[in-house]
Amino acid sequence: MRFALTSDQVALRDAVRAPLAAGDWVALTEMGLFGAMTDLGLTETDLVPVLEEVGYAAVALPVTATAFVAPPLLGHAPDGRVAVAGPGGITPFGAQAALILHLSGGVARSGTPSGPAATVDTSLDAVRSVPGDVLTDDPALVAAAVARVALGHAAELVGLGRRMVELTVGYVKRRHQFGVPVGSFQAVKHRLADAHLGLEFARPAVLAAAVDPAHVDGAVVLAAEAAHAASRAAIQCHGAIGYTVEYELHRYAKRAWALAALADPGGRLTALAAAIGLPKEDA
Repeated sequence: MRFALTSDQVALRDAVRAPLAAGDWVALTEMGLFGAMTDLGLTETDLVPVLEEVGYAAVALPVTATAFVAPPLLGHAPDGRVAVAGPGGITPFGAQAALILHLSGGVARSGTPSGPAATVDTSLDAVRSVPGDVLTDDPALVAAAVARVALGHAAELVGLGRRMVELTVGYVKRRHQFGVPVGSFQAVKHRLADAHLGLEFARPAVLAAAVDPAHVDGAVVLAAEAAHAASRAAIQCHGAIGYTVEYELHRYAKRAWALAALADPGGRLTALAAAIGLPKEDA
């Protein structure tokens, strides 16, 4: 099966790039993004390229939860920003959300902030939250929302990895050592080529999971591994400046690390191994 974007999907992806880069919530709202799955009838496959751009921009807004997770669950475009609680009630963008969703045990509940939460990426504006009133106990709706949360993480991770590789390619073309660009060294070329290849393998897996949620665990694992490899290659190829936390690269690397932790690729990999009958490793 070949996964390729339609012309409409490409047009939507391209249209969101500028407002995402600017962090312009009003422009995204006026485009109809937050009602795209309810008012416009778009599907997960249509929104995945948009979510990749959300990752690419490392936008400090709860775009994915508000546009992708909440509308099909609630049956309408949400009134205000939405955040989704993760493990331990840690809720990215919870400090700016009008609604926090807790999705567990086939039940969706609203959440109440209980205090700030420290994350490696401070731009996530995270809080801890506790579940409250039931919004729906339809297990199918909740299971689909849970799958969309994971799919959103995977798509954003691919976008983050792509941004880190592009940033690094630009840097190694400009940075000279021994009179030649650093990017001309074989070790640098191979490291970045491997990172790029990992992302190119992950992207169709994420699109496949948008078509069939049964593949979402594999998509998360591939996307998290690809983003991690991209962050390691980017930091190493930048040299000393890559380890400077004030440098732009860390904006994307820290977002990728935080999202990977929320997506739990290790737990998903264990589940995949069990599903195909692989023996457990000895403790």
